[in-house]
Amino acid sequence: MASSFNIQSEAEIQKLNKVRQGKILKELLDKDTSAIFDDPLENDMVLNMGPQHPATHGVLRVLLRLDGETIIKAVPELGYLHRGYEKLAENVTYHEFIPHTDRLDYLAPLSTNTAIALAIENALGIEAPERAQWIRTLVCELARISSHLMAMGSTCMDVGALTILLWTFTEREKLYDIFELICGARFTTSYTRIGGVANDITDEVVQKIREWAIQLPKELKYFEGLVHKNKIFVDRVAGIGIISKEKAIDLGLTGPTLRGSGVPRDLRKDQPYLVYDQLDFNVITYPEGDVWARYMVRIQEMKESQKMILQILDKMPKGKVILNSPKTTLPRKQEVYTNMESLINDFMLINFGAAPAIGETYTAIESPKGELGFFIVSDGTGHPWKLKIRSPSTSNLQCLSHLVEGSMISDVVACIGSIDPIMGEADK
Repeated sequence: MASSFNIQSEAEIQKLNKVRQGKILKELLDKDTSAIFDDPLENDMVLNMGPQHPATHGVLRVLLRLDGETIIKAVPELGYLHRGYEKLAENVTYHEFIPHTDRLDYLAPLSTNTAIALAIENALGIEAPERAQWIRTLVCELARISSHLMAMGSTCMDVGALTILLWTFTEREKLYDIFELICGARFTTSYTRIGGVANDITDEVVQKIREWAIQLPKELKYFEGLVHKNKIFVDRVAGIGIISKEKAIDLGLTGPTLRGSGVPRDLRKDQPYLVYDQLDFNVITYPEGDVWARYMVRIQEMKESQKMILQILDKMPKGKVILNSPKTTLPRKQEVYTNMESLINDFMLINFGAAPAIGETYTAIESPKGELGFFIVSDGTGHPWKLKIRSPSTSNLQCLSHLVEGSMISDVVACIGSIDPIMGEADK
């Protein structure tokens, strides 16, 4: 039976794979060298690191061309975790796509949820109530600390300091308990809604967040004391994986990876969104551009986030947490059960979605990894005509080859950890 789909044969697929692998090998070998390849045991060799490797922070493959243990060339290869989220978005409503963003940067789902909600609201031309904006800012900073704690612990573990990972996980567990109190979930939160957040936070939760935030600096000081004066740890990260300020800008790096090269780029300051323009905080930079600098940026950013959290708790206004807009915002369930108009609105939004005007928008936030952006092209229906995700992990991984060339094999894991990529976000 003839099919309307253009299905490639097995031979065609194998041919395409050969072409793809040929391009990777060409890139790997495209470097001036005096080495002779007649006998690979006497000269260079090619080593596969990953895609299954405990230090690649996900399903990442790095092809290394080695002269002994010295790296001559490195080529990172992504795509092993590709799930087609950008294409999937074309076939679901804007409301339905929000839970999928939990699976991008799964270490900071609350931040990613906020980013997609802001992007959709920008396309619709609406704005969440004031209290909802303060709550979104709060959960974004909680997510930043949670993500940076993981980056701190995993970077230490990658270079042999396992104990610190156990301490950071303990602190993250406290945060996950708070996330559960806020939105009923620990990991995949799906907390934001178009026009606000799923539910308000109680005074009891506010008090619990305050108590945790007050004790955080003490815990961080203890963490720092474990490793920062440890000569072995310092030798493994200081002066390793250097990337200059100019090269970092040229490659389009963002987030702590960029600020670790001395560039004070932070969307929370440069292009304020939510209520960041009402908060007092510093943009952390280190000029050295090495693994140590990128590690320290995240340590200091957690301290700034802690200050912002306390400011938010002190300043948070009362009011609604969801916009009253029947054409764009889902009604509360209790309203659906008791009010006919709410039932009709719920039916229309669930089945057909909120429809932005024809056009295109780009909205970005400063996620824990860097600039996370959503480019939406609307055709006037309830689902995107096109949706493109600007992933900070993808752009930041571009610098890996520059970081590791001339280094030793053992330095690769430290360099990957300092970038702190999330492959679910990088591959999309």
